[in-house]
Amino acid sequence: MTDLPSPSGAPGGLPVGTAGGVPVAGQPITLRVGLGGSSATGSFFDRIGGAPTFDRLVRRFYDGVQTDDVIWPMYPQDDLEGAISRLSLFLQQYWGGPGTYSEERGHPRLRMRHNPFRITSEAREHWLLHMRDAVESLGLAPLDEAELWGYLDRAAHAMTNTFD
Repeated sequence: MTDLPSPSGAPGGLPVGTAGGVPVAGQPITLRVGLGGSSATGSFFDRIGGAPTFDRLVRRFYDGVQTDDVIWPMYPQDDLEGAISRLSLFLQQYWGGPGTYSEERGHPRLRMRHNPFRITSEAREHWLLHMRDAVESLGLAPLDEAELWGYLDRAAHAMTNTFD
């Protein structure tokens, strides 16, 4: 068997947690990828760039929301910065970042927090339109983008609370 160079240039070319290229029982496999050998097993939060990435996502999302006649009336226009902060902190926590959201606001209780608003399928689709633009603006790796988008799409569908 010939050792191939690893993407990170690590000696031996084998992922950590292997012996001769075969996984070792009880040992986690950590693949080294990209420049500097960043770990593929880190949190999603860290992998996509941490708080600054989520802040960019949420600000881009709200840029679109402010132009939308269907969903903008549901947002606290007198506390836009607060809404931006809350959504960013929630997403950061969900994806493995700091627990600031729960420390400040308690359990997320997404359905309960969204229940006062009439969220129709039309409103959901407008929300998704602006969130899709925001996600695409990040320029994430395709698998990371798909993972983030999958969650956001499911969450938007779960918040729909009326079918009038």
